[in-house]
Amino acid sequence: MSGIAVHDVSMVFPTRRGEVRAIDHVSLEIPDASFACIVGASGCGKSTLLNIMAGLVEPTSGSVTVDGSPIQGAGADRGMVFQSYTLYPWLKVRENIEFGLALKGTSKRERRRVSDSLLAEMGLREFERAYPKELSGGMQQRAAIARALANDPKVLLMDEPFGALDALTRASAQRFLTEVWEQHRRTIAFVTHDIEEAIFLGDTVFVMSPRPGRIREVIPVELQRPRSLDDLGSPAFGELKRRILSLILESDGAAAAA
Repeated sequence: MSGIAVHDVSMVFPTRRGEVRAIDHVSLEIPDASFACIVGASGCGKSTLLNIMAGLVEPTSGSVTVDGSPIQGAGADRGMVFQSYTLYPWLKVRENIEFGLALKGTSKRERRRVSDSLLAEMGLREFERAYPKELSGGMQQRAAIARALANDPKVLLMDEPFGALDALTRASAQRFLTEVWEQHRRTIAFVTHDIEEAIFLGDTVFVMSPRPGRIREVIPVELQRPRSLDDLGSPAFGELKRRILSLILESDGAAAAA
């Protein structure tokens, strides 16, 4: 299939007290150009799963494919955006956006064309010569997203990218990301602990159980796009939130009792 798929992935970490099974036989499929969110209690393996999808961590067993081809470590077909902005502090905004292209040997003219387009789209044109420390948190994350998109990845992997933002900036960033997704139509896997964020952004929400992480339920989000803040108060939104929260709380309770 096109998009990204996880096939029966398990992850076991060795520790001084013995092995810890972080993820257990996880399989999921995210179709091409769709937006999937992954939620679950803290420590359920969400970030580990995303790192495996990125090729940053090799699973103990199982595999990940992009457009049907097995991944072999990190690759330009997958862009990663973390909660921390991970911009290079010694590079200016434009230089950060062009960094991956420069590593690939892309011509200066083409790098300029790509960064010009992304700077305009991200609302960062007047900050192209600024260093990351001179930007707000929201602007830094926009620059990080632009840098990921500059390599034209098939899949964008996002690990709680708005977790460090204040509530107002976060709401703005969520709306902005939906606009970016509508424009570029990349396949997105988005990890978050915020249920409302998952529903607002996603076409599908994967709910994970506590460690060892498993896919407890796959929930389609059938709210019409484009979405707005009005959707947050709709009965359909409220029912989805109640359902997902109930699944997470039930899982937490079962894990505590075990």
